Amino acid sequence: MRRRALLSLLAGASVAGLAGCLGGESASPETTEATETTAGTASATASSGSGSGDLPLVIDTVNAQGSSAGEVRIPAEGTPTVLDLFATWCAPCVAQMESLRTLHEEFGDDVAFVSVTNERLGGGLTMDDIRAWWAEHDGNWTVGHDPDSSLMRAVRANGLPYLVVFDADGEATWTHRGLASEENLRAAVEDVA
Repeated sequence: MRRRALLSLLAGASVAGLAGCLGGESASPETTEATETTAGTASATASSGSGSGDLPLVIDTVNAQGSSAGEVRIPAEGTPTVLDLFATWCAPCVAQMESLRTLHEEFGDDVAFVSVTNERLGGGLTMDDIRAWWAEHDGNWTVGHDPDSSLMRAVRANGLPYLVVFDADGEATWTHRGLASEENLRAAVEDVA
């Protein structure tokens, strides 16, 4: 009986965790006050150099397929940027990779694409695991690692995958929590490209 109760508890926790990962919501700063405030605050704080974790942020990058070890500024300076927050355990993040690959092939010369995981290494997860996941899902653009979740806090991400499209001035023009359709993501990228 105890085993059945434990299995039931674990199943419930898994469903609840996946539900947080699957939730979908998109917003345009022009129509959503909370997102507009987020973008405005990030830019104002960043220009004052407060170091409070707001945008722009510099994130460590991973030596992986299409990416090299070093650092990347988010959003990219003077270039429209698509930011994808993901995790290797997130099933919708795998599905999101398909539209990201397609759009990277179409817009990659004019728009910076950056995918970032906040997963902590250890407990069975290694940097090689992240590299292998990236290669397995055909990532071919910059991939970053932010184990302190500074970037998630800065863009106020509340689920995964989480997408943010920035214009060339570094203003967030579109955000989406959960799996975004390729059509909606394309429209957001076309608006800034």
